[in-house]
Amino acid sequence: MASGPGRGVSLAFSPTMEYHAAIPAQRSPYPERLPDLSTTRLYVDADACPVKEEIYRVAARHALPVSVVAGNFIRVPQDPLIERIAAGSGMDAADDWIAERAGKGDIVITSDIPLASRCVKAGAEVIAPNGKPFSEASIGMTLAVRNLMTDLRSSGEITGGPRGFTTRDRSTFLSALDQTIRRIQRQQATLPAEKQG
Repeated sequence: MASGPGRGVSLAFSPTMEYHAAIPAQRSPYPERLPDLSTTRLYVDADACPVKEEIYRVAARHALPVSVVAGNFIRVPQDPLIERIAAGSGMDAADDWIAERAGKGDIVITSDIPLASRCVKAGAEVIAPNGKPFSEASIGMTLAVRNLMTDLRSSGEITGGPRGFTTRDRSTFLSALDQTIRRIQRQQATLPAEKQG
């Protein structure tokens, strides 16, 4: 693995393994740009997120700030647009940290359905790592199915878990994230014009 001045090590996730060292992190192509506090922020529920590297690349392309939130320490690229948050080891500490801050114009990346529900209610856009968007129209049914499956698993009627993460999921996620960012940017661009009119 290459290392040297100006190069950090990032982490990647494999569906069959825990976190492990991966390719050296690249510096942002926008090193002079610091986050604008009025802009969209990406919140990453990072403990089991398989698309962190993809999020970093898309965020750098759009010059958007990223909050990478985990229960404990997690490595992130050294980039002024990326902040690492160790929310604590409490049961829902990372979820609570994200839910208390995410709002309209922000994007949350999580596969945690209760967290997705809280963030959708706060007005944030929410995307699962497989690219599935959570919305006000879908979150109620998604939460009900999740609760049913949890009950069935605890009673022993279902023993299998969710299917593995695929290359297609990764591609779908990248497309969904890019489309969501562009949609929010279009909405934000029309706000000043509407206020003047």
